[in-house]
Amino acid sequence: MTSLPTRKIGPFTVSAIGLGCMNLSHAYLPKPDLGVAERLLCHALDMGVTFFDTAALYGFGANEELLGRTLMHRRGEFTLASKCVLAEIDGKRGLDGSPAAITRVLEDSLRRLKVDHIDLYYLHRLDARVPIEESVGALARAVEAGKIGAIGLSEMSATTLRRAYAVHPIAAMQTEYAPWVRNPEIAVLDACAQLGVGFVAFSPVGRGLLAGSPHAATVAQGDVRHAMPRFQPPHLAANLALAGRLAALAKEAGGTAAQLCLAWLLAKGDHVVPIPGTTSAAHLEENLATLSRAWPAALIAAVDALFPFDAASGPRYPREAQAQVDTETWAGEPLA
Repeated sequence: MTSLPTRKIGPFTVSAIGLGCMNLSHAYLPKPDLGVAERLLCHALDMGVTFFDTAALYGFGANEELLGRTLMHRRGEFTLASKCVLAEIDGKRGLDGSPAAITRVLEDSLRRLKVDHIDLYYLHRLDARVPIEESVGALARAVEAGKIGAIGLSEMSATTLRRAYAVHPIAAMQTEYAPWVRNPEIAVLDACAQLGVGFVAFSPVGRGLLAGSPHAATVAQGDVRHAMPRFQPPHLAANLALAGRLAALAKEAGGTAAQLCLAWLLAKGDHVVPIPGTTSAAHLEENLATLSRAWPAALIAAVDALFPFDAASGPRYPREAQAQVDTETWAGEPLA
């Protein structure tokens, strides 16, 4: 097993780049076959990745089952993270942050993952019908019962983080963060640093578009990106042009666009851990190679300059998904 540079997420020491496991079972097309997914997970562990992120929502439990079947014979080698609140309800994606639902989903996650303890367990989204104190309280009781090790939040604001933290220490905030999504810089990134909360950046390469993925540029019906405004005309052409300029910066520096996105995130603070997802062993190795070289401050600043807050064209979520997001928005941000 290779050793990678590490960072702290709450009480956990994890590889500075983790693995987002969602697209092995959920959301993006084409989906890999099970053999490819299993080999990718094992290869990530062999390459030194020690932070694996899943959720009850992904594949309506299939992703947790995949990790449970594939990795748990090496359980002591990595930090395991999963999520509740968003899950399958009556055969569809549903949102329920009630303590009863959280307890039920956690038990299902433990069973699918084949474990009796999950290291880091997130509230996947804010359920506005339930006070955050009640949802966090349910997870605090799970900590006391030894079923989870630490509590995380996802796509929530600095205000919500502070309310949650008043109930129980929060180990991590997970939010979309990439050059074209800089909302965490409004308030929550600093709040995490002040409170000692790790920041986990999902979709760090723009759901593939900033990394030049052909699948991101021509998304098919059934791919979650098909409904996202930034992947639809007229926004797509402008965003592809932006991605092209990022790729040119990376090439001039001797790297790839994906590596430059990850390097940019790592430079945002020692408490930031990106979790790119991939179905490709080659792309996994490319991502991890980001950690093996220095990235000049001037290059990071050039990415900042290329991506002001309003650089991307179009809202990042369709209307229904945006309604479940609690993160701060910048003045004038287009919302679905």
